[in-house]
Amino acid sequence: MAKEITKKIKIQIPAGKATPAPPVGTVLGPAGVNLQEFCTKYNDATKDKIGDILPVEISIYDDRSFDFVIKTPPTAFLIKKVTGIKKGSVKGANETVATLTKAQLKEIAEIKLEDLNAYGVEEAMRTIAGTAKNMGVEIED
Repeated sequence: MAKEITKKIKIQIPAGKATPAPPVGTVLGPAGVNLQEFCTKYNDATKDKIGDILPVEISIYDDRSFDFVIKTPPTAFLIKKVTGIKKGSVKGANETVATLTKAQLKEIAEIKLEDLNAYGVEEAMRTIAGTAKNMGVEIED
């Protein structure tokens, strides 16, 4: 008989740096998950992406075992990483804080494509360009 999923939890954790302390402990502790086991498996799976913040979707089963799926980093995180800014504009699209080239935009789109509901890279680029615009990042041709 297949295990039944009792809970699904989504959390964003820095790659390779999960510890049983908050935020991981406060989210997974009440679900009855072995925190040290989760942290070890997560850190091993993400050690090649250290420095990135990765969303993770954790499926917890009725016997307190778990599986997790690591997603691609958030679009805003990737835009900030590529442009080198600390945060987006306070005034949104009304204030420009950085610029992205089409090549950089395509690079981010190729990374995010698997997690976006877009058919191809061109559609993904438009989605990411919208996020960039709202962050005050201008796209140059």
